[in-house]
Amino acid sequence: MAVKIYYDNDADLNYLKGKKVAIVGYGIQGRGQGLNLRDSGIEVLIAQRKGGKNYDLAVEDGFEPITAEEAAKQGDVIQVLAQDHLQAEIYEKSIKPFLKPGKALLFSHGFNIHFGYIKPPKDIDIYMVAPKGPGALVRSQFVEGGGVPCLVAIHQNATGNALQMGLAHAKAIGGTRAGVIQTTFKEETETDLFGEQVVLCGGLSELIRSGFETLVEAGYAPEMAYFECLHEVKLIVDAIFVTGISGMHRRVSDTAEYGDYTRGKRVISKAQREEMKKILKEIQSGSFAREWMEENKKGRPNFNKFRAECDNHLVEKVGAELRKMMHWIQEPNQARSSAGR
Repeated sequence: MAVKIYYDNDADLNYLKGKKVAIVGYGIQGRGQGLNLRDSGIEVLIAQRKGGKNYDLAVEDGFEPITAEEAAKQGDVIQVLAQDHLQAEIYEKSIKPFLKPGKALLFSHGFNIHFGYIKPPKDIDIYMVAPKGPGALVRSQFVEGGGVPCLVAIHQNATGNALQMGLAHAKAIGGTRAGVIQTTFKEETETDLFGEQVVLCGGLSELIRSGFETLVEAGYAPEMAYFECLHEVKLIVDAIFVTGISGMHRRVSDTAEYGDYTRGKRVISKAQREEMKKILKEIQSGSFAREWMEENKKGRPNFNKFRAECDNHLVEKVGAELRKMMHWIQEPNQARSSAGR
């Protein structure tokens, strides 16, 4: 079934004019979307706790940060951009008591709504506008006159205007300049988690480490293994990003392309594909969501252990030294795969 894509002419900013958009969380997405909304003539309130760099940054950007409670009181549209595991608690304590008919809850990732950790009343609009790029890119593209493609999804349409409100928001942050694809909270959430776990983070990270370890265990220098299994990943990903997999093939040697065709399926074989299906079922059933929320309730013992193990891996230590040779490399912004997470 063909997806519906909306552009500038399909969206009307008047649906947001005269309303206050209260953004809870001035992180990467909060800043990018907040500044774009303000530049589009929309009144923006920023809820951010004192004492951190995000609070200071909001002040530097000309906002006067308030509490989440005050934002929920004043806002007509309350956009929740805190991290997934924090959203439900913030909602219960600071947002829910101030919701009333006619207000709207806006998300940029469907996790808490789809898995039922946030259960809003039936008399408000609930929709999603999710830029498919980090907040810094949402901002820079907007300033340059462009935009980052977005997703829009409707969970509740109490007023009858939820889609129009979502498209107005997307237009105000530049999304309709590129195109806004209509989806559902279910589809966005489940595909996003699957992509992170199987390809973008889990799959790629483990593939890099496994390749590195295989070469080192075979007696090759860790420095050589680093260059071949980690450093050059960027060259390939950049080519795929711009031209697709087929285009990447035209930008590597014929030897590399032939190796792709004849060996790739031995690395990602039927067994790995079956494991992908199991992971997808864990996501669809809510098993992963429950596991992650429970992990946070317990103080993240496994998360902290895994992070320490990753930090202490030989590929990280070798890489830290080799990157000192590359003066052109700068620390990237802490961009997240999905808004506000």
